[in-house]
Amino acid sequence: MTELDLRKAICDVGRRMYMKNLVAATDGNISVKVGPDRFLCTPSGVCKGDMAPNDILLTDSRGVKISGAGKVTSEFFTHLAAYEERSDITAVVHAHPPKAIGFSVAGVSLAECVLPEVVMSIGGVPTTDYATPGSKEGYNVIRDLIRQCDALMLDRHGAVTVGVTVYDAYFKLEKIEHAAETLFIARMLGEVRTLSRDEVAKLAESRKAYGASGKAYTCGGDGCPCKDPCTGKSDSQMERFISETLRVLGHG
Repeated sequence: MTELDLRKAICDVGRRMYMKNLVAATDGNISVKVGPDRFLCTPSGVCKGDMAPNDILLTDSRGVKISGAGKVTSEFFTHLAAYEERSDITAVVHAHPPKAIGFSVAGVSLAECVLPEVVMSIGGVPTTDYATPGSKEGYNVIRDLIRQCDALMLDRHGAVTVGVTVYDAYFKLEKIEHAAETLFIARMLGEVRTLSRDEVAKLAESRKAYGASGKAYTCGGDGCPCKDPCTGKSDSQMERFISETLRVLGHG
């Protein structure tokens, strides 16, 4: 793809994010690696639903703007950490999917192996330690986990996904929010049935046979035995959270 094609793709992904309520106002950011020391990235303070190709900035690996009229977002350093840790990726997407963030705010991890298609495509979605949004703390908190996965949650902040193309990274973002919505409904209806170790192993083999790119995070199955830090919140805590949510909404 030409640089213009990549700029158009970034704008298209931005519109999709905005239309699907994965970002609000001027939230979120997108970047694509175009060379060893060159990146296209969305500017700070711009609605992702209203971008044009000329709005996209060109920066270097220090986050210094090379060309473009806007300001480099302070969260671009989080993107740079992902690129430094993963030579196999060319795109990073950061958004604020509300249902997935709701799980994070409640202290409920999305890392459990529950939905087969999610486990096979992106695996579980682990949560980082907390970092002040817009600070260089995000540069450090994603490093360990991004080596192991293509999709993660920033504690009480948002999602970060990576991919071999900007669309690859974006579709993983959609997967996170869809999984969060499904799991929330499941928890409201009753007990969530996690996949067994054997089932997770079979999915891993299917993923390998399918030739899927990237890294899929897994805790091993059978109810996510690595409860610290994977699950974060017990079933009883989750039940109280759901009861309170229904009460506030007028359904309890």
